[in-house]
Amino acid sequence: MQEKRRVFLKKTLQASAVVVGAAVVGANAKTSGKEGSGVVLGKSRKKEILYKETKAWELYYKRSYEA
Repeated sequence: MQEKRRVFLKKTLQASAVVVGAAVVGANAKTSGKEGSGVVLGKSRKKEILYKETKAWELYYKRSYEA
């Protein structure tokens, strides 16, 4: 009984190592080239607004620079 468990675990671990290795190779193949920089390019035409000047932001920045 113990031998069957050991054989089963050994086969399972080997199979999972092969699957993980294939996944890593596949992921590396997808990120090679220009797209490998980590920047995701979208197709949206909307302009991304990161900061909009308001009185609240002005007050926040004034207080943060005083410290």
